[in-house]
Amino acid sequence: MALGFASHLRPRVTVYDVMDELAAFRGASPRLALLERRLLKLADVVFTGGASLHEAKRHLHENVHLFPSSVDAEHFRAARVLKDRALSDPHEGLARPRIGFFGVIDERMDLALLAGIAELRPDWEIVMVGPVVKIDPLSLPANANIHWLGAKSYNELPQLLSCWDVGIMPFALNEATQFISPTKTPEFLAAGLPVVSTPVPDVVEDWGKDGCVEIATGPKAFVASVNMLLSRNRDVWQSHVDRRLSRLSWSTTWSHMRRILDGSTIETSLNVAATAGMGVGEAS
Repeated sequence: MALGFASHLRPRVTVYDVMDELAAFRGASPRLALLERRLLKLADVVFTGGASLHEAKRHLHENVHLFPSSVDAEHFRAARVLKDRALSDPHEGLARPRIGFFGVIDERMDLALLAGIAELRPDWEIVMVGPVVKIDPLSLPANANIHWLGAKSYNELPQLLSCWDVGIMPFALNEATQFISPTKTPEFLAAGLPVVSTPVPDVVEDWGKDGCVEIATGPKAFVASVNMLLSRNRDVWQSHVDRRLSRLSWSTTWSHMRRILDGSTIETSLNVAATAGMGVGEAS
């Protein structure tokens, strides 16, 4: 959409960083698909924020690179320390177990699934953290054991996660979730929380197949998976997860991106120089 006010610029390198298929979101501008096609023609390099996005875009440009979500592991690992110290509990008064989600609550959320879990296990406390956008707040399940806390700051997340027993990602399976690669997946894991997710393709491929995240469909399967995680010894799982997380950092992601950008800068400069040289030759 930035092309609407930035198309006059003449940058050395144009990067299209695709973090989601926003044209599939509710309320998306009808101009989005057209402007994306124009941007793909202008871009020197394309970064994609997940495997599904990479598959969707790699045939549309000759220089497309996959960069799945990374994690600020140190920030979220603080949840483990806070849990061990048993400091002040932001959910004081709520029973256990506590099942939690954090993130934007919009059309990507499977509200019927959430209500079904709450009905099957009224003894569980389900904590939902994040702003409610693009959907009617009155459509949210009103079960007594579902708690809608609204938006919280990034700095508050470790303490909140330290007070949960299992993380959930109850995403609906629709156009808006077909290409998502949730950053919260490695964030949950870095905090030491086991996770149950619906079968979002990138979550299944990146985290489900090797056992880092449990995958479930429907309320009964979700409840069964959460029950299993509540009773499981986490030591072996956490060691496996930490080995995976040790290969992820935003610094590593950026260093790889920087190398690609530097190469694109050189290539673009050479192309400009060659074009200029051809012009001089023709003029002479």
